[in-house]
Amino acid sequence: MSDLGGRIQELIDKYTKIYAERTGKSRELFERARRVLPGGTTYQIRYFAPYPIYITRASGVKVWDVDGNEYVDYWMGHGTHILGHSPDFVVKAVNEAAYEGTHLGYPNTLEVEYAELLAKVIPNVEMVRFSNSGTEANMYAVRLARAYTGRRYVIKMEGGWHGGYDGLHVGVSPPFEGPESLGLPPEHIKYTLVVPFNDLNALENALRNFDVAAVIVEPVLGSGGCIEPQPGYLKGVRELVDRYGALLIFDEVITGFRLALGGGQELFNVKADIVTLGKIVGGGYPGAGAIASRTEIMELLNQVKRPNARARSFHGGTFTGNRITLTAGYTLINYLSQHKPLYESFNDLWNWVRGEIDRACEEYGRICWATGVGGMLGIHFTRSRPMNARMAYADRIDENLYSLTHLFMRVKGILYMTEHTAHLLPSMIHTRDHARVLMEEFRNLLSEVMRR
Repeated sequence: MSDLGGRIQELIDKYTKIYAERTGKSRELFERARRVLPGGTTYQIRYFAPYPIYITRASGVKVWDVDGNEYVDYWMGHGTHILGHSPDFVVKAVNEAAYEGTHLGYPNTLEVEYAELLAKVIPNVEMVRFSNSGTEANMYAVRLARAYTGRRYVIKMEGGWHGGYDGLHVGVSPPFEGPESLGLPPEHIKYTLVVPFNDLNALENALRNFDVAAVIVEPVLGSGGCIEPQPGYLKGVRELVDRYGALLIFDEVITGFRLALGGGQELFNVKADIVTLGKIVGGGYPGAGAIASRTEIMELLNQVKRPNARARSFHGGTFTGNRITLTAGYTLINYLSQHKPLYESFNDLWNWVRGEIDRACEEYGRICWATGVGGMLGIHFTRSRPMNARMAYADRIDENLYSLTHLFMRVKGILYMTEHTAHLLPSMIHTRDHARVLMEEFRNLLSEVMRR
């Protein structure tokens, strides 16, 4: 592979030219955007070189850019759209509800009905509180765990992304230590410990040496590369937190309603003490988040039993429980609860796709690996199969392989995020034909890279 770097750059130059020829209006928009939006975007991961495309319309599994180019979408609103963009029955329900008030600002009947539904379909959950995002849900969950245990420290995994909350904004990217952002004082993360995913020894060492309130973990690493837990790992985490008196928080912002109706708890048969939700829980509409747990923990939020504000754990927000998001979420999750066989076919399809992509990686000199579970697919150009985020970064063959793959797929009408880490979050309405095209184009890419 001595000339691999040169070949990759040659292909980047080739496909950048093709991309530029197809996306002139997006280039013009980016020039306008960078004057009024820092970096020309509203979220840095939505930037990709030489400039991003600007999407004007989405329907089903497809999106269209301002130049009229059509793409099959494998990002699906950051994993939000499990039934594709804008399912008719969800949009219809929301539009009808909007005429009765978009945000009531008072208790409403739907918050009761939706909480009852979530308590029914999510294992080990008795009570729910809605929030405005997955970030908020994780923030409140950590505070709640500290209130319940009376302890200070929280353990998270390297590569685990739990939103922009100060206390968890560490250990996301190499070197997996120190603040992940300017303006974040080190004091704000001094009670956050970071250990590798899939490493029970490191976890136990941290639990043994600190007064840990909670361990927060994604059942399958999301932005860390869609890396699956090793057999027995999550059960081992459960046993360790019990042994050392901590709580287990499952961040199911991505895995919730994706891996199974009951999320990672159901798929892996492991109980969490607190579950945090986002994305799919909002049915494709903004303001999606929730905390769910058993009664004895959630009662620490109860203002009736704990009228003194300092005797309870705070939770709130203007738009919590708003009618629009709750209507969308309830409508979607109720549909999924009545069509549970969808999960079997969904997981079967994408487990097959993952196996086929990994087989292609093997055939082309093991230049890459496919990871994930069910509808979470990660592709890694690494020297060995990554077991955690540190390996996914440290073992990279060539960083430009990720940029080239993203660029190549864009030109071929396939979209996913990001250009630095390839993770795909398909929907249940992506078909086997869509998957075959994805696999075919990936093989074409490998063929070009390896000159076959």
